[in-house]
Amino acid sequence: MKTVALILARGGSKGIPNKNIQMLGGMPLIVYSINAAKWSTVDDIWVSTDSSHIKTIAKQHGAYVLDRPPKLAHDKSPSEDALLHFAENVDFDRLVFIQPTSPLITPQHIDNGLEKMEKFDSVFSVYKEHWLPRWSLDLNPLNFDNNNRPRRQDRKGVYVENGAFYITTKELLLENKVRVSGNLGVVEMPYYESFQVDTWEDFNFMGRLL
Repeated sequence: MKTVALILARGGSKGIPNKNIQMLGGMPLIVYSINAAKWSTVDDIWVSTDSSHIKTIAKQHGAYVLDRPPKLAHDKSPSEDALLHFAENVDFDRLVFIQPTSPLITPQHIDNGLEKMEKFDSVFSVYKEHWLPRWSLDLNPLNFDNNNRPRRQDRKGVYVENGAFYITTKELLLENKVRVSGNLGVVEMPYYESFQVDTWEDFNFMGRLL
């Protein structure tokens, strides 16, 4: 069974220009994800990109590159479209889809997910969040009654998808056209390892954390 890691990294990010190759803690952001995959048990590492700069850096750090068509690299292009393009052009049995915006991902997280694939059809990463009162922006309570506020201990926590990685099979991806489907399992990551880099504020915070 062939297992490949795939990192989607388009070049046209708006919040942080060239986000995926911005230097963070001494190396380009995308390299954290490549290195995590490199030291895991996946067979091959791929980067799907429309950027020549990302392509060069990915190859320098041991990844194969699939050129992504421009029509699949717009701001509003769903990741699923790029995943399906990859599945139609590369041979594999299981796919570990890693997002380059999660630099705290480790090889152990990936391998934990692959071990869980023995019991599940698809697996994705989460962190556990304890119940907290949530309000809408116009200050209406969303998940509680303000006149009968519950204790945190009386409410169950929830899993929050942290976006670090998703694992599925080629068969299910092509059949259902979504990143995870079937009987689902999760890999619980600590909250402090679940941060994503989407804004300059995130980027600066991650730099201090690293």
